[in-house]
Amino acid sequence: MTEKPSEAVVSAWVALARAGRLATARVEERLKCAQMPPLSWYDALWELEKAGEGGLRPFELEKALLFQQYNLSRLADRLETAGLIARCACPQDRRGQVLKITEQGRALRRQMWVVYAEAIEEAIGTRLSEEEAGRLASLLCKLQ
Repeated sequence: MTEKPSEAVVSAWVALARAGRLATARVEERLKCAQMPPLSWYDALWELEKAGEGGLRPFELEKALLFQQYNLSRLADRLETAGLIARCACPQDRRGQVLKITEQGRALRRQMWVVYAEAIEEAIGTRLSEEEAGRLASLLCKLQ
């Protein structure tokens, strides 16, 4: 490849990567200070809660996660040990399993959301107008 990205494209990439890393670090720090589990727990619980009573197969959960989870089985083990999710037999595949959120998992996700929401507000809501936030979301959606 002989063409390289323009300076504007490289600047956008650097700003996007830096902003994402800093915002995530701030959220993680707020959760830690509140003695809450890490953001990956919230993300998994939220996806399972949205899935409803049917739950999600592990590969579906991994695909839906906002943050990369390289070892979903370890995360699922920790969530199950904490009583936050249940592993159930998959009706369509006897060898497979379905992950479902428990009431305890729903309660923890709601508690975590209070801290997470404050961190999102601090990272974006206090720095951008509603119009700017909407434009940013629209631009970022083009990259998905």
